[in-house]
Amino acid sequence: MKIACIGDSLTEGKPGVSFFNMLKKKYPDIKFVNLGKAGETVKSLHTRLTKNKLEQDYDLAFLWIGVNDIYSRLLKVQAQPITRNSEEFREYYESLVDLVLQSSKDVIVVSPAVIGENINSSNRGLLNLSMIIEEISKEHRNATFIDLHQVFTKQLETLHTTDYLSTGVGRLVKDVFFYRSPKRVDRLATERGLHLTIDGVHLNSHGAGVVVDEYAKVIDQFLAQR
Repeated sequence: MKIACIGDSLTEGKPGVSFFNMLKKKYPDIKFVNLGKAGETVKSLHTRLTKNKLEQDYDLAFLWIGVNDIYSRLLKVQAQPITRNSEEFREYYESLVDLVLQSSKDVIVVSPAVIGENINSSNRGLLNLSMIIEEISKEHRNATFIDLHQVFTKQLETLHTTDYLSTGVGRLVKDVFFYRSPKRVDRLATERGLHLTIDGVHLNSHGAGVVVDEYAKVIDQFLAQR
């Protein structure tokens, strides 16, 4: 079985803890391909997949993209173009799903998780994107929806959360270079009062484990059907 994981820095695994590496350890007999790229938005990912076609033999592809279409608005520097509104987001996302399905038998579309662990206005924006992604999944026979936003939100509702959210590019770069081991990442997350992330967006060990659990539910189902 061959699985593609497509997305942004959350899939790439930097900064923070890589759920992708945890997934590979959980399923040593499956070939996983990491197609995550830091800073990617729906528009920039569409450009990348249009210029560089995916391989044609994936059994399954996870498409986890969209958080930067809101998060990058909060950053001082926007490295990639972002969608202007919900209509444009839907247009590009639908085209992305079509591109992925040209190379994979099935696609799992994953909603963005959180922007800050205190459920704030930015997270309400993610709720809107999640609803759009779910609607698009229902229009494709070979598409399945994972609502990570709901999963993360439910966990955070029962926890004492802080308002910490990294919005400085310099801080993000430091987190990439100086906090590479899961232990250091988790220690920094604790210092910041965070439970699932290192900075309000990128994953710590707990958050990465939550993603692995949700991905594994789908993978196990597909393995049972083979």
